[in-house]
Amino acid sequence: MSSTPSRLDHGHPYPLGANWDGLGTNFAVFSSHAEKIELCLFDRGGKREIQRLPLPSFDGEVWHGYLPDAGPGLVYGYRAYGPYEPKNGHRFNPNKLLLDPYAKELSGQLRWTDALYGYRLRSTHADLSFDRRDSAPAMIKGVVAGGGFNWKDDKRPKTPWSDTLIYEMHLRGFSRLLEAVSPPERSTFAALARSDVIAYLQRIGVTAIELMPVQAFLQDRYLVDKGLSNYWGYNTLAYFAPERRYLSAGNPDEIRIAVRRLHAAGIEVILDVVFNHNCEGSELGPTLSWRGLDNAVYYRLCDDRRYLINDSGTGNTLNLSHARTLQMVMDSLRYWTESFHVDGFRFDLGATLGREHSGFDPGAGFFDAIRQDPVLSQLKLISEPWDVGPGGYQLGNHPPPFAEWNDRYRDVVRRYWRGDSGMRPELSKRLLGSSDIFPPPGRQAWASINYVASHDGMTLADLVTYGSKHNEANGEDNRDGAYDNLSANWGSEGPTEDATINAFRQRVMRSMLVTLFLSRGTPMLTAGDEFGRTQRGNNNAYCQDNEISWLDWKDADSEFGRNEIELVGKLASLRKLHPLLTMPRFATETVPIMADINPVDWLDERNLRLSQADWENGEGRALVLRYAGKLPDGRDDIFALMMNASDSPLEFELPGPFRWRLLIDTADVSLPAVPIEAPSYTVQDRAAVLVEAIVKQQ
Repeated sequence: MSSTPSRLDHGHPYPLGANWDGLGTNFAVFSSHAEKIELCLFDRGGKREIQRLPLPSFDGEVWHGYLPDAGPGLVYGYRAYGPYEPKNGHRFNPNKLLLDPYAKELSGQLRWTDALYGYRLRSTHADLSFDRRDSAPAMIKGVVAGGGFNWKDDKRPKTPWSDTLIYEMHLRGFSRLLEAVSPPERSTFAALARSDVIAYLQRIGVTAIELMPVQAFLQDRYLVDKGLSNYWGYNTLAYFAPERRYLSAGNPDEIRIAVRRLHAAGIEVILDVVFNHNCEGSELGPTLSWRGLDNAVYYRLCDDRRYLINDSGTGNTLNLSHARTLQMVMDSLRYWTESFHVDGFRFDLGATLGREHSGFDPGAGFFDAIRQDPVLSQLKLISEPWDVGPGGYQLGNHPPPFAEWNDRYRDVVRRYWRGDSGMRPELSKRLLGSSDIFPPPGRQAWASINYVASHDGMTLADLVTYGSKHNEANGEDNRDGAYDNLSANWGSEGPTEDATINAFRQRVMRSMLVTLFLSRGTPMLTAGDEFGRTQRGNNNAYCQDNEISWLDWKDADSEFGRNEIELVGKLASLRKLHPLLTMPRFATETVPIMADINPVDWLDERNLRLSQADWENGEGRALVLRYAGKLPDGRDDIFALMMNASDSPLEFELPGPFRWRLLIDTADVSLPAVPIEAPSYTVQDRAAVLVEAIVKQQ
C-alpha cells in the first residue's frame, strides 16, 4: 500500500469482508447495534497499529468503506463503538481489537492476556465491569487476501452416496509420524497431496476423506495454562481462514493443490465444520470478534440477556435464527466450496443448527437455506444429529439431503460383538440401513452414516483392549469422557504379551470391521483403525497433540497391520462387487429371487428363518444375513454373513441349497477363497464368516 488516505471512500455494503478488486480493497462488516466502527491498519508484521479510519457508510446494518491502493497482505482489524450493557446483551468495547468474521487469512499469534477480555477479569462485578486496556498487541489480525488459482480441468468426483466410503482423518495426526514425508510438510496439506498418501487411500478403498476442523481455531486458555492444546480444533476463530499450522509454507493454495490431486484420484474432500458455537465461550469469555461486533445478534441469549444459551456445551450458541448470522454461515460454506472446491461438509452438533426459538425444527432457516441453494444442496451434507440442549437428540429428524451419524448403529455393533443379550432385533435393523430411523421414501439407506468408532471415543483397537477409559493425561483425574464405551478387554486391561488374548482381540476387531462393510448405509472408518491404532484407552483425546493421538505408521508395517489393511481393502472391493450392499433404496424382503430365496433373509445357525420367538430370545447370539439379487449383467448374486457372538464355536449349516465359497473368516484371514465342500462350517466364537454361493447361471 502506498501513502494511506486520511479517510475511506464509501465503498459498498456487499460482499462482506475485505475484498480486493485490483485497485483497492472494500471493507464491509455487519453490526446492527454499533454506533461507529473503525478500520485499524497495522504494519506488515501486525505489531504496530499505524492508522484508524472510521468506516464512513452504514447501509442495511452493514458498515463499509473503500481503501484505494490497498491490496493483498494488508493487516487489519476493527474496533466497534456502542453500548456496554451486558444486561441488555450489548458488550461493545472499542479498546478491544476485533477480528473480521470474514477474514480469509490471519497474521500473528494470539497471546493470552487479561486485556483480551471486555471486562476486568478479577473484578467483583465480573462481566458487568469494563476493561480499558488495548488488546491489539495480544490479538491476532486479519490479512487482505489475494485471489486466483488455476483449477484448469479439476472435476469433482461426485461419487454417488451409495458408493461412498468415508475416511475420517485428523490432518495433523495422520502424517505427523509419517517418515516418508519431510518434516516441514508433516501435519499439513502438503503431505495429503503426496502421491504415496493418495495411493494408500486408494488401496483401502477410500472415496472421501472427512477432515476434522481445518478452519482457523483458538487454543483454549485453560488448556494452554495446563500445558495442553486444543488438538481436535472444535473451537473456531475464523470461519473463512484455514488453520495456518496446516500449511507448510503459509499459502492457502496448498489446500487447493491437495484437493485437486485428490479429485484426480477420485477422492472427495469433506470438511468437518463447527457452526454451533465459536471460540469466544460464555459471557465470561474473551472479546475477539463477534462478541465485540454485535453480541446481541450473533449469540442466542437467555431471557436474562446478560447470559448466553449453552446448547453446545461450550459456553455459547450461535444464533442462526438471525439472518446475518445465517448469512455468515452460508457465505463460509460457499467460500470453501467455490474457492477450495471441497465436496461436502460434516456439521458438528448439527441439531444446534436446526434450533429455532421453539426448539429443533427440520424446517429451520439453516436447513431451508442449504436445501434451496443450487450449489450447496448438491454436496455431501452430514450432520452430527445431537447436542446437549433440551430435546437435543435428533437422529433421523434431519431433512433430506442430509446424512446423519448413526450412533445407534455404533452402539449395537459394539454390544453384539461384546456378547450382550437381546441384540439380534436391533442389529438386523441397523445392518439393513436403519429404515426405522430414516423412513422411505424421503430418506434412503445411505443417509445412515454407519461407524463403529470415530474421533470422539475409543479407537477400534481400544474397544477390545480396555474395559474402561484411561484419560489421566487430560489432567481432569479421568473424570472427562464417556464412562460407558461398550468395550471389553477380553482378559487383561491394556496391552498384553498373552498371544491368546491378542489373537482374540484381533478377531473381534475384524468381526466389527466385516459387519461395518457388509451393512447397508454409508460406512465411515476412522484413520488408523484399519491397522489397529491405539490412544492408550483415552476416549476423549481432544487435548492430546502428541503420540496418544498421532497415527503410528510403524503399526501399519507390522504383520497384524498389513493383514488388517489388506482386509479393509478387500472389504471395500467387495462392496463394489456386490451392488446389493450399496442399494440406495431399502430392500424389499418379501418378493423371492428364486424358490425360497428372498432378497434378504435372516437365518439362524440351523439354516432356519428366525421365528418371532427366535427374535425374542435374548440369549440367541447366532445370526445369518443372506443377500440375494442380480448383478448388472443379469447373473445371480447370493452371499451371506454368518455371525457368532456367543462364547463358543458353533456349527452353521450353510445358508441355502448351493455350493458355497469362503470369502472371509475373521478367526483366520489367511484362509484362501475356496469352495466349502462340507454342508456346514464352524464359526468360531466372536467370529464373522462371509460366504458366496456358486450359482450355475442360465
